[in-house]
Amino acid sequence: MLQAHETVTPTDESSTNGSSHVLVKVTSPPAVEVGLDRLRHFTWAWFTWPMATGGLGLLLSPNNQPHTFQGLEVIGKIVYIFDLILFSCVVAAITYRFIRWPYALRSSLTHPTESLFFGAAFLSVASIIASIAQYGIPSCGYWLVVVYRVLFWMYFAITFLVAVGMYSLLFTNPRLRIQDMTPAWDLPIFPFMLCGTVASSGLEYQPKEYAMPMLFAGLTAQGLGMMVSMCMYASYVRRMINYGFPSPESRPGMFIAVGPPSFTSLAIINLADKWPAGYTYFGPNDDITRQILRVIALVAAVFIWSLSLWFFSLAVVSCIAVAKTLRFRLNWWAFVFPNVGFTLATIDIGRTLQSQGVMWVGSVMTIGLVIVYLFVLIHHMRAVWNKDILYVGMDEDKAYKAERHSKLGATPSDLEHATTSGAKPPEKAD
Repeated sequence: MLQAHETVTPTDESSTNGSSHVLVKVTSPPAVEVGLDRLRHFTWAWFTWPMATGGLGLLLSPNNQPHTFQGLEVIGKIVYIFDLILFSCVVAAITYRFIRWPYALRSSLTHPTESLFFGAAFLSVASIIASIAQYGIPSCGYWLVVVYRVLFWMYFAITFLVAVGMYSLLFTNPRLRIQDMTPAWDLPIFPFMLCGTVASSGLEYQPKEYAMPMLFAGLTAQGLGMMVSMCMYASYVRRMINYGFPSPESRPGMFIAVGPPSFTSLAIINLADKWPAGYTYFGPNDDITRQILRVIALVAAVFIWSLSLWFFSLAVVSCIAVAKTLRFRLNWWAFVFPNVGFTLATIDIGRTLQSQGVMWVGSVMTIGLVIVYLFVLIHHMRAVWNKDILYVGMDEDKAYKAERHSKLGATPSDLEHATTSGAKPPEKAD
């Protein structure tokens, strides 16, 4: 790999007052990264790709579609298998990055931008687990029901710790200001919030004694996620009032705000629909209990769904306004995943209301999301080929090293060398 850095060499020059030194700047050729060297910039944001793919696979399940056709389940399974392969490749790539450049792991978790996407890895896992109930359990034995239950509780515990830990870093990061606020600040709580979706997806297969704890755990996680999101929305709206929309490169991330109310509406309806039979805690007739819960869930879901519609409309308008200047970034996958929840919630509301009109709207939205996914995928591949991403200075890890290194007392030459070669900068002596 050809490295680019600047060196400063002193030369002697005579004068009437004695000798002095003149600094001569020598600049080497620009940096070139090829092959596996480019994986130094393989950030957590790459998990947005399998995240969106898994969401699309979940959306294409015949159980989630009001209008199906022969072969839809096969298509969904193909997308799901592709998501498993893709997720494995992304994990392998980012593991290679952290093994070859060990300091990159700590840097990625403290970077004011890249660290926000750490939650995308767990969102990818959430869609994989939820799809097990759609494509795996119906074709396998009871053993997969047990596996699903174990995976749910593991995911529940880990994502809660991730939410607490990542927000602890976020709240103690002095570099973040209110004018930098984007919906990406909501990503640390997003994985824990999706426990509600994961629970509702596989709840119907669980025995009664295991279903109820899972139901209320999912409801708790969904409620906490929505409440934290509401707190973030307050800062987000304030930021837009004071400073306007985010920068053009950050505007695709505005669709992240669509996710929390959408997935909350989805989880509330599904958890009520799949209330375990034979659970008589609220009375001897569980049919009446289920009916009351479904009515309450529908009213609450429509109430919350309206917020996702508003954020969706704002995001569309803001992106159209700068469409000609948009350049691909990995946050483009936010065009897909949050809107998966928006589409699924729309479909479930239509089913509960028995409205063919609303259900057809959901079907049209599904087709639109498939088209958007392919559109983003093409631009993703083109960006990698043209070195618009996965290249020095082009990814979420950019600008962080220079800031961090300057605080450590590195010279401009060290900064340039570290930025282009991946070398760890010298630490400031005590």
